[in-house]
Amino acid sequence: MAPNLNSVKNLFVFLGKSVFALLEVMVFTFIPRPQKSVAGEIVLITGSGSGLGRLLALKFARLGSVLVLWDVSKEGNEETSKMACEAGAAKVYTYTCDCSRKEEVYRVADQVKKEVGDVSILINNAGIVTGKKFLDCPDELMEKSIDVNFKAHLWTYKAFLPAMIANDHGHLVCISSSAGLIGVNGLADYCATKFAAFGFAESVFMETFAKKQNGVKTTIVCPFFINTGMFDGCTTGCPFLLPILEPEYAVRKIVAAILQEKPYLYMPRFMYFIVFLKSFLPLKIGMLLAEYMGIFNSMDGFSGHKKKD
Repeated sequence: MAPNLNSVKNLFVFLGKSVFALLEVMVFTFIPRPQKSVAGEIVLITGSGSGLGRLLALKFARLGSVLVLWDVSKEGNEETSKMACEAGAAKVYTYTCDCSRKEEVYRVADQVKKEVGDVSILINNAGIVTGKKFLDCPDELMEKSIDVNFKAHLWTYKAFLPAMIANDHGHLVCISSSAGLIGVNGLADYCATKFAAFGFAESVFMETFAKKQNGVKTTIVCPFFINTGMFDGCTTGCPFLLPILEPEYAVRKIVAAILQEKPYLYMPRFMYFIVFLKSFLPLKIGMLLAEYMGIFNSMDGFSGHKKKD
């Protein structure tokens, strides 16, 4: 009899908490969520030497954060640092780091702990894209993509998460992609890394939740193509529903999601609907929809960054 009573009790507790959660969602549908202050917080951004990483650094600079900038390009990172100082950052520390190399990540992470302190907001933003069909992509490029886009997240979490747990204070930010939600023709290796990054970040989020480590927050970001140069030449067949995102818009939404401690952010909003449709639509209809929206041809004109040697 006792197990039955416990089951009934657990059911009522679940229903009560669910009602409260639904009410909270309804309230914040009409009223903006409160935003936390990040003034004085130590914010580490990987891939900060250009593009989205640079814009994120400038945004957090204006919010008074202490910036720790990681990039493989020393020149690009120093330029970001200069811009961040002009934007009002409390302090800026730059480190040249190849996030694809585990030993280098751990070495530079130890430097940061000694010279700056405990990182409280970690933004895994560094990423590369080969833009090649699977059978045309050399093994070394695929391995590099996996190392930068996914495995670097493992090493940075290992380096900085323990202090967040010990301090009961921290925020893990994973910049994944819409290609981490839906497979894309011409992006096999990239999709694999972004699916992996999403799954890893979500699993760690579940771990911290299960262990009641409530001070450690997670935000997983899945944007469509952003006009930073990384996906130059890519197109959308349905710009009204799936537009190429402007960087300033993307950064504004990402920072707002972090400040509001949202676990997930998909951009544009239509991505939420696409993921919902994927869960139940018959495969043939899903493929017809993808064809109509130009997903099969979105990478046909890919040129990507034209970087200096």
